This record gives sequence, C-alpha cells and structure tokens, in this order.
Amino acid sequence: MIRFLIVLSLTVMARAAPVGAVAVPDDVLAVMARADVVFLGEIHDNPAHHRVQAAAVAALAPRAVVWEMLTAEQAAGLDAAVIGDPLALEAATGWASSGWPPLAQYLPVFQAAAGAVHYGALVPRSAARAVMETGAATAFGEGAARYGLGAPLPQAEQAAREADQMENHCNALPEKILPDMVDIQRLRDAVLARTALRALNETGGPVAVITGNGHARADRGAPVYLRRAAPDVALFTLGQSEAGQVSGEFDAVLDGPATERPDPCAAFSKGG
Repeated sequence: MIRFLIVLSLTVMARAAPVGAVAVPDDVLAVMARADVVFLGEIHDNPAHHRVQAAAVAALAPRAVVWEMLTAEQAAGLDAAVIGDPLALEAATGWASSGWPPLAQYLPVFQAAAGAVHYGALVPRSAARAVMETGAATAFGEGAARYGLGAPLPQAEQAAREADQMENHCNALPEKILPDMVDIQRLRDAVLARTALRALNETGGPVAVITGNGHARADRGAPVYLRRAAPDVALFTLGQSEAGQVSGEFDAVLDGPATERPDPCAAFSKGG
C-alpha cells in the first residue's frame, strides 16, 4: 500500500495552454504508476483540473476508468468510436441535462481514456433519497458492512462532517437533515469504491477514478472504503487545489489557477 504525502505546485494555464502543454510531474507519475487504483480529484468546474486529469490518464494508460458523473448504464455504452464523436458522447451520457459542467471541459479526459473500459458510479437521486428513509447501508445493498457502512462514524468525525455539509450548503440547511447529508456522501464514497474494485477485478487494472476532491481524499473519501474492503489494493490519491486551497489529505496535491465563478451563496443571502 502506498502511504505518503507529496505537496506540489503546478501552474496550469488552462485559459491559454493547449492540452499537450499540461504535464504531471514525473515523480508524481512514477508513484501513480505503482498503484492499482488512482483517484484523480478535481473541482468540477475548473478546466485546468480536467486538463491535469487528462494528462495523468494519457500517461498511465489505465485499463479502466470510473466516472463519478455517469451511471453504470451510461458508461457501459462508451467505446472509442462514441468518445471520438462529441455529439455521440453527449447523447450516450445525457450530458446536456446532467447538471455537470459542460462536456467540453471533460472531453480531454474522455479522449485520453478512449481505449479503456468505462464504469459509472453515479448514485441515482432515488437511491440518495432512500438514504433518508432506510440509511446508507440499506441503500448500498449487499456488502455494506465490508465497505464500512454498517457502523456509525466516530462522534468527532460525524460532527466535523455535518459542519462541512452546513458550510458547503451556505449554512442554509436545516440541522435535522445534516446526518442524512453525511450518509448520502458516505454512500457515494462507498459506491465509488465498490465500482473501482469491480473495475480492477474485471480488467486487472490499473484503474483511474475521475471524481471530485471530496470523494478522492484519502482521509474521508472513497479510498477509505476501498481500503477497508480490499486492504491489499495499492491506492494513490491526487487532490487539485485552487490558489493553494484544498480540504483533506492526499498522496499528492497539484495547485492550479482558480476559476472565476459567481458566489454560490448569493441566492440565499437575497432570500432566493
């Protein structure tokens, strides 16, 4: 198992540089290449982060790629021909109505992984809603205990996660639903872990996981659940920061420029 921390700064000029100009440092790639499963984190709407992911995928040539953004059915329909046609890719994934940032941002990652087997790990909204009624373990189904969903979090970690959920939602959530929000996050982490392990078992790996920083973090995210289910699998976690800011622990952190975005809390402050 790979257990160490590298913190690096990589200025990725997403607005000006072509995809080929983005490079992941050789020392980071060398350690990534020793892992069975590589989690490539992102801030979803940062094009620079997707360019780094594309560069990492191109260098690693994983046999499988797991997507947080796709359902299992959507991912199963992907091959090199579909990925080579952006319109076909958008249709196959239903991207336009998905709520994710524009497909153009993710296209370099898809293209770098055109020869891989693709897996989807998106938790449907119906399953997320079911967590509020039945809990994360029941929503996950068979194997929940293996991935650690059968036991509550330590009290301090639960409280910290609830505080994060409140902050991430502009302090606008009713306190009573915070435990449910934490359980939904845990479910998504566990589904990513299960899907990555399935991809590894079916293809032999290596496996790249395209996901947000929150799911990629080594101290709370999907790697925790995968490590519990399969402790002998070698993992590597990459976080990507903006202006040096990122939450969580990772094996490596690459820093890029911040994306300009409107204040996500403006609607709440206006009573919207």
